[in-house]
Amino acid sequence: MGGESTVSYPTKGTCSKRLDLTIKDGIIKSCSFDKGCTGNLTGISALVVGQDVDRVIGLLEGIQCRNGTSCPDQLAKALIRFKAERQVGAS
Repeated sequence: MGGESTVSYPTKGTCSKRLDLTIKDGIIKSCSFDKGCTGNLTGISALVVGQDVDRVIGLLEGIQCRNGTSCPDQLAKALIRFKAERQVGAS
């Protein structure tokens, strides 16, 4: 997972519509959500910046709010997709 990558992920089933991430060497450098609950999402973003991608996935995957998902779960899904795309690209 080396180098810096920018990720834009269209969220599904949540009030937020999209999230944008910058990841460098497996560490989240920035995180922001478009729409949704501003206070909660700003807080989540502040907490995940500087964290390892795998740690954040482990903490947030499966959290539910509505529709079987949540903004934290969507963040985990974005990170899982990022990792899967990086592995395919490394092959």
